[in-house]
Amino acid sequence: MARWLSLEETAFDPEEFTRLWFLATLTYGVGDVVTTIALFRAPWVREGNGLLLAAMEAFGQAGLVGAKLLVFGLCLAISLRAARANDRFGYYFPPAVLAVAGAFTTAFNLRLLIG
Repeated sequence: MARWLSLEETAFDPEEFTRLWFLATLTYGVGDVVTTIALFRAPWVREGNGLLLAAMEAFGQAGLVGAKLLVFGLCLAISLRAARANDRFGYYFPPAVLAVAGAFTTAFNLRLLIG
């Protein structure tokens, strides 16, 4: 495995890293994506994020998932790079932002679905 993909020789715990990114994956990667796909099929709702709307109109669900994977991958890379630099803020901020944003958008989407 490439050195930058590892937490070896850093002050950070791999188990904690796994828990942080599991939460981000659960809220941002699963909750938000699933509820957005459900909303995409609802005729009374339109995607509010212009970039996601363009991706979804051009590529459908694959565009949504691709855009989410791109953001997720960039945040993961930032977090790993911050771990190597012993930057606690840069390490914790990306998964925290994704988890909070994912939880918010999932709840918001569910509210729109319920009506």
